[in-house]
Amino acid sequence: MLADYAVRVEGSRGRRFPELAHAYRNDFQRDRDRVIHARAFRRLEAKTQVFTRRYSDHFRNRLTHTIEVAQISRTIAAQLGLNVDLVEALALIHDLGHPPFGHAGEISLDAVMRQHGSTFDHNLHALRIVEDFEIRYAAFRGLNLTFEVREGIIKHSRDYPPDQFPELAEYLLEQRPPIEAQLIDLTDEIAYDTADLDDGYEARLISLKDIRAGVPVFERFCAEVEKLYPHAIEKLKFNEALKRVFDRLVSDLICNTRCQIEKSGIRTLEDVRSHSKRLAGFGSCADAERRELKQFLYKNLYFSSALEPEKEDAERVIGELFAFWMDNPESLPQSYQEKAAQEPLPRVVCDYIAGMTDTYIYEQYDKYLVEKR
Repeated sequence: MLADYAVRVEGSRGRRFPELAHAYRNDFQRDRDRVIHARAFRRLEAKTQVFTRRYSDHFRNRLTHTIEVAQISRTIAAQLGLNVDLVEALALIHDLGHPPFGHAGEISLDAVMRQHGSTFDHNLHALRIVEDFEIRYAAFRGLNLTFEVREGIIKHSRDYPPDQFPELAEYLLEQRPPIEAQLIDLTDEIAYDTADLDDGYEARLISLKDIRAGVPVFERFCAEVEKLYPHAIEKLKFNEALKRVFDRLVSDLICNTRCQIEKSGIRTLEDVRSHSKRLAGFGSCADAERRELKQFLYKNLYFSSALEPEKEDAERVIGELFAFWMDNPESLPQSYQEKAAQEPLPRVVCDYIAGMTDTYIYEQYDKYLVEKR
């Protein structure tokens, strides 16, 4: 029941290393399963989303966030007649390249790489993971994922200029990604905007009063909830209002994307790829509401004084460990020492740190730096 503009698995450009077809799983389903069984995927459970465990074990981590993105993405894809198997694989893999300490860790790792004339990009790192770092098969390195999943890793959240990234030429940078990939960055934002509001409220870093004053769409639904459930406790009123915000964003994304497809005369996947802009997106009203919610979170949560210690920790631990291994590459694991003989040392150190969980990076910090002071 796929739409004409959806990606068909039988039309896949295939894998880098050809494999025989599986008896009862198509190629995108196999890619999904390979991601789930990857070590890098399991490590997401111990990587910060926004809150470290010093607040609570109940808050989202990278893994639970990823599951939420997959759930939202599958629902929307089904409504739009897209390839649900491809969408699920892309949702599960979209955060695979994130380092420890959440966005603070990514900013810190990029900062130290820039000191060495390079950068850190979690999408490019995720591609390196699935192409090289995961060792599970005797016939090839990496996970040998289909072209469409590898393309989605690169193109789901941004457009890479072809002239600046010639090493990515095989991923058709001059073309738009399929709508299956276009959805992921949007479902990712729906997931983290609503979840971070929930976790911030649970952590008592933002109050219901502040949310109602600063997020107009939430206030609108909260007023509706109060009429329906006047005697409910505050937390349940919050839950009901947040659920309606969530549904508002998901429903609008479905309706507006469908509208854009129809208005643009899109009939085939080739039409999607050659279109002048991305087709997946929110309508103007919902997009304004999304921006207001995001701005509220940046002002009142992400840059709050309560989370400043985590950011300082990320900067200190990543910066000092990076410098230590640059000065002492013999302390790297043997496999990374071997890589350093063929690749620039800063990139090798960056790869090692990016793969760590929050727990493991603290263990390494204690081992190499705390005990030596």
